[in-house]
Amino acid sequence: MSNRLNTPNDLRAFWMPFTANRQFKKEPRLFVGAKDMYYTTHDGRQVLDGTAGLWCVNAGHCRPKITEAIREQAGELDYAPAFQLGHPKAFELANRLVDIAPEGMNHVLYTNSGSESVETALKVALAYHRAKGDGSRFRLVGRERGYHGVNFGGISVGGIVSNRKMFGTLLTGVDHMPHTHFPEKNAFSRGEPEHGGDIASELQRIITLHDASTIAAVIVEPVAGSTGVLIPPKGYLQKLREICTQHGILLIFDEVITGFGRLGAPFAAQYFDVKPDIITTAKGLTNGVIPMGAVFVTSEIHDTFMNGPEHMIEFFHGYTYSGNPIACAAALGTLDTYKEEGLLTRASELASYWEDGLHSLKDCPNVIDIRNVGLIGAIELSPIAGEPTKRAFNAFLKAYEQGLLIRTTGDIIALSPPLIIEKHHIDELFGKLRDVLQNNI
Repeated sequence: MSNRLNTPNDLRAFWMPFTANRQFKKEPRLFVGAKDMYYTTHDGRQVLDGTAGLWCVNAGHCRPKITEAIREQAGELDYAPAFQLGHPKAFELANRLVDIAPEGMNHVLYTNSGSESVETALKVALAYHRAKGDGSRFRLVGRERGYHGVNFGGISVGGIVSNRKMFGTLLTGVDHMPHTHFPEKNAFSRGEPEHGGDIASELQRIITLHDASTIAAVIVEPVAGSTGVLIPPKGYLQKLREICTQHGILLIFDEVITGFGRLGAPFAAQYFDVKPDIITTAKGLTNGVIPMGAVFVTSEIHDTFMNGPEHMIEFFHGYTYSGNPIACAAALGTLDTYKEEGLLTRASELASYWEDGLHSLKDCPNVIDIRNVGLIGAIELSPIAGEPTKRAFNAFLKAYEQGLLIRTTGDIIALSPPLIIEKHHIDELFGKLRDVLQNNI
């Protein structure tokens, strides 16, 4: 690779997402290659991927079945319109997806990202009630600290202040349940916390306030990832399901992060044994290689739309790139890789070792909480007085220097490695992280 590609001579034009642009452009951190568990930096160093890219590279980097599937598809059929036309791989992929989905999730809509999957799910929910003749159900209920992408629907039902405060009034008719994070009772929990399951009853309070006849859907992440890995307390998701069923409200699980093996089952719905009405996915669907998402719905939802004259469009929604042929090929190659290597359940085999390694950092300076489930972990740090987020950001920079990629949000370190991780990688990850935490960050 040429020096021109390795070290761009001008960084000004690219306004980078979710990045401290001024700091980055003074000291750029550039990846120029990747293989399996490691990135290669522009200065030739190896960096252990502790975050599966951005929660998405579940099968590890540059896997041969995926790259070959993309190469072959690009030379055979590059693009096909998705409106009133199709191509075989879009249907093959949908069938493969429903085969691993929770029972009853029999239909798939394609998107290009997690944000679009959320927008699609919210629109499906609203339109479903209208198609049933129940158009008074227009309200949507999200959760404080929830993350559902960056489009207007997603940030409206989402509950991360920094993602909302700059963008006006957002969608109307949205309410929020409390989050489930109770460090005073659940600090250093292993797996699902013991305390807080009863907080699901707050949904009943919201229903009483607005009346169930006005509420279309509730959307939650089974495990709230981007806000700092908040694990649902025991019984919490089951109680949400019970309340939604009682009042005819759709339950949407945002599984953009938890989908495709992150917890040791194909989907968190299966891991927690709670069946939602709609599931949103993206990220691990194509191993992060090509943008793509998928929204799963039940047959009951799908069939409600299949009325009226057959020549009429049933649901006025879609994208230019819905089911793009190359994205479908990448997803099929990804599913093949998952199946052949047992990656959709591998997290269950390593979860205990991962948990022990993570909690071994409890004695490090400034660590105030550690939490985990599957192959996800979080280390919460006490903030520097008057400088929130700085301690975790310092840890991110020092980890990068030591050859480890971590993710930070607020003063929380989040970890979610590729599912191909081995025990010696886990040892390396937590060994390097211990050095970082001990280094006066």
